[in-house]
Amino acid sequence: MKRNILVFVLFSLISVASAFAVVDVSQLTKANAAYGAEKYEDAVSQYEDILKSGSESSAVYYNLGNSYYKLGKIAPAILNYERALLLNPNDEDVQYNLDMAKAKTVDKIEGVDRFFLLRFVENVESLFSSNGWAIVSIVCFILMLVLAGLFVFSRMVTLKKVSFFAGLFVLLLCVVSMYFSGNEKDRITLHEYAVIFAPSVTVKSSPDESGNDIFLLHEGTKVKVKGDFGKWIEIQLEDGTTGWVQKTSAERI
Repeated sequence: MKRNILVFVLFSLISVASAFAVVDVSQLTKANAAYGAEKYEDAVSQYEDILKSGSESSAVYYNLGNSYYKLGKIAPAILNYERALLLNPNDEDVQYNLDMAKAKTVDKIEGVDRFFLLRFVENVESLFSSNGWAIVSIVCFILMLVLAGLFVFSRMVTLKKVSFFAGLFVLLLCVVSMYFSGNEKDRITLHEYAVIFAPSVTVKSSPDESGNDIFLLHEGTKVKVKGDFGKWIEIQLEDGTTGWVQKTSAERI
């Protein structure tokens, strides 16, 4: 049990530390200057170089998305706005620009209404990034230890009762925040979603050129990746429709 707790704390600390990864200031300054001078091709190249160096951040993805948007390249713009939101789910500027980019896409797909409780949980989970929930879990864990100390060492019956029930509540928050942190981490690492990059692509009923044509998708459409087979991936749209496209026609978020 002690070993599991230690592993959890170490994992959370590592996750929090990664939230403060530093982007090379000189590189970022040059890229921002190129964007400010309306040299968007140069800005794209420099922002891409920053990401290739391992300095990943929501701000860099956001700026890269803006550069692609200015160049009229909607699919890459949407891809990078989506990546920025993965790292910072509550950034209103990113969401606003993403909505603007999506408005320029051809395919308008309405999502299926889901159970309100599921939507509520997802909205709560999106309040923080993976690192944010890791911080919450660490704070709850420390508070739980304090409450446990009060319960063990206090001689006041009332204080013992309060610390006991408060400790249970904080323990629940700790477990939930750990779960949310893991879910948000999976969203980043599993790459479950993709953006169509081909100008247009025919979705097939099976992973084969001889499969029946189901419908047509255009660049910029976001899809969920359900599986893969050889050079094909199975995709699902927001309305629940599924089909197969070649891997080369989409880019993972």
